[in-house]
Amino acid sequence: MKLASLHVKNYKAFQDARLENPPSFCVLLGANGSGKTTLFDVFGFLRDSLKNNVRQALQVRGGFPEVVSRGHENETISFELKFLMPLMDKERHVTYLLEIGRSEKGVPLVEREILEYKRARYGSPFHFLDFKQGKGWAVGNEADFNKSDEDLDREWQELDSPDILALKGLGQFQRFMAASALRSLIENWHVSDFHITAARGVKDAGYAEHLSVDGDNLALVAQYLFESHKDSFDHILKKFSASVPGIKGVEAVPTSDGRIVLKFQDGSFKDPFVSRYVSDGTIKMFAYLVLLHDPQPHPLLCVEEPENQLYPSLLGELAEEFQEYARRGGQVLVSTHSPDFIDAVPLDSIYWLEKQNGFTQIFRASDNELLGNLVKEGDLPGRLWNQGMFGKVHPK
Repeated sequence: MKLASLHVKNYKAFQDARLENPPSFCVLLGANGSGKTTLFDVFGFLRDSLKNNVRQALQVRGGFPEVVSRGHENETISFELKFLMPLMDKERHVTYLLEIGRSEKGVPLVEREILEYKRARYGSPFHFLDFKQGKGWAVGNEADFNKSDEDLDREWQELDSPDILALKGLGQFQRFMAASALRSLIENWHVSDFHITAARGVKDAGYAEHLSVDGDNLALVAQYLFESHKDSFDHILKKFSASVPGIKGVEAVPTSDGRIVLKFQDGSFKDPFVSRYVSDGTIKMFAYLVLLHDPQPHPLLCVEEPENQLYPSLLGELAEEFQEYARRGGQVLVSTHSPDFIDAVPLDSIYWLEKQNGFTQIFRASDNELLGNLVKEGDLPGRLWNQGMFGKVHPK
């Protein structure tokens, strides 16, 4: 399942912006304040809206007035996402539209929610889910492709509250095929907000299969991989030892009080170092390898500025790790300010963001004829970025 396009209106700096045909590995460039973090937050907002509700997702971001684009406070916030999704043994173009407005009392609500796709090769996309302010219908027999559009069964539904996504409730039932698949997809998006301090130190014993958003369960995930996916764990250690000279092993060690601590074995010393005594770059590289070699990759992974705390010579290798993750089935979006990282990325994978009249627009680097010709002649994208060749955006 792959995101084919994203159209955002009236969400912070994205008053009317499109991300078209993002590849499986997509790298975003832009000056500070250009909207890279906001783009990742779009995915975080949609995931939070599905997990909780629209009102709560807005509240943690300051409320509707802080999220809606300046000067457009009386308009709806809208997201249109198009996916390539396997349904009924065929890849189909599925569109999900979400519009968020406010009631007369100023309370956030779902103004419109639509899920549509074509059942046949020809004709217009058909609405399989269509809700307005918590009320609407969904097709319960969409899998019956022998029936005409007119003969499909529309089930009228009313949600508990108009700020709840219909996708959240109906997506729990397999008979709503597209809604179920899309719900599962969005729930498993991972928008990384990794913090070195959260990943360090001793953790309460527990169980975790996937790295958390801030990385605070790194020791638990390492323990899980060691116990349940030893081949993956050994592969991570092999990559890690090659990337960080001197480090020969990593263990998730139980303490006497029933907690878990990460210990790193330096080949020059007999005793291992507890994680709080190793460098920021060492912790971060290990965490990224754990994230990128998850036995069950996230369908969408967003990582902001992975180059921080890492030695420049590691960045080409890290870019390759992201590309390999994408080849295994995950879709990856990475923002960066590093020419060394960009040099390891194909031009087709690079987009840049820039402000125009106060709002962000998104451009694909390979659509720029000059950039395409320069790269064909042997120039590296990171060097061109350093020279200010990507539109009006200059590295800071």
